[in-house]
Amino acid sequence: MTPLATLRFVEIANEILPPGVLNIVTADSGIGSAMAKHPGIRKIVFTGSAATGKQVMKNASGNTKRLTLELGGNDAGIVLPDVTVAEVAPQIFAAAFNNNGQTCAALKRLYVHEDIYEQMCTALTDIARSVVTGNGLEAGVDLGPLQNKQQLDLVMELADDALKAGGRFLCGGKRMERVGFFYPATLVADVSDGVRLVDEEQFGPILPIIKYSDVNDAIRRANDSCFGLGGSIWSKDIQKAKALALLLDCGTAWVNTHSTIQPNAPFGGVKESGVGVEFGLEGLAEYTSMQTVKIVKQ
Repeated sequence: MTPLATLRFVEIANEILPPGVLNIVTADSGIGSAMAKHPGIRKIVFTGSAATGKQVMKNASGNTKRLTLELGGNDAGIVLPDVTVAEVAPQIFAAAFNNNGQTCAALKRLYVHEDIYEQMCTALTDIARSVVTGNGLEAGVDLGPLQNKQQLDLVMELADDALKAGGRFLCGGKRMERVGFFYPATLVADVSDGVRLVDEEQFGPILPIIKYSDVNDAIRRANDSCFGLGGSIWSKDIQKAKALALLLDCGTAWVNTHSTIQPNAPFGGVKESGVGVEFGLEGLAEYTSMQTVKIVKQ
C-alpha cells in the first residue's frame, strides 16, 4: 500500500548497481505467498502485521527457508515520578505520534506514575492541540492522514470502545470533516488494561495514558501482552531505569527515548512481534548459514 518511496529508492540504487542485483515487484498478497512457498528463494525478510507474518511462516514451512519477521508491536512506555515533565513530554509525544503513530515501534501505551499523572496529561494535551493535521504538501502541517480506510476505521473503533469504557478524551476523538482519512492527534486518559485501546495495536494517532502507583506492577502490565517489540523507561535515575528496562519483555528496551533505531544495533521483537533481528552484525548473520568444517590430520 505504500510503494512510492521504495520504488524511487530502487530506481536510484539501480543507477549504481549492476543489472539484476536489486529488483522490485509490486503486487497483491498472492505474489508474497508464492515467494514464501518457492523452493528457489532461500531467505524471506518480512515487515508487517503479526497475522500476515504467521501466514508467511506457514507458507515457508514447506521448504524450511530462513525467515526474519519484524511484526506488530504494542510498545509500552513507563514514566517514573522523578522526571521533569516539561522536558520529557515533547519526546514522549514525538515517540507516540511520529508518522502519525503509523510505525511498528511507536510508543503505543503510556504508563505514568500517579504523582505526575495529571501534569503529564496536561503537557501532552498542550502539545497535541498545537500540532496541525492535514495534507503534508501544505506548509505548516505536522501530521498527515491514516494510510487507508481500514486503519482509520480501526482507530475510530478503538476510540469508541475507550469512550464506552469511561475514557477521558483530552483532545481529538473524532474524524476530521474533510476529504481523506484524517484523524487528529488524540489522547485518552483514565483507561487501563482490558480496554481495546490499551490491549491492541492502534497504529494511528491515538494514545492511551494509564495511571500506575507501583512500578513493578507497571512492568507486569507492560509485559502482559502478546507483543514484545519495544518498550521504554523514563527517569532521571539512569541506573534504576536500566535495571527496570532489563525487566521489559521486548526486543529493544530504551531509557529516556523510544523508537530510536540505528544501523549498528540489532532490532527485532519477541513473542508475536517477530523472529530474528535486523541491523548490526547480528542482522547480517541472519542472511548466512553457518558451516562447520572439522579436519583430522592423518
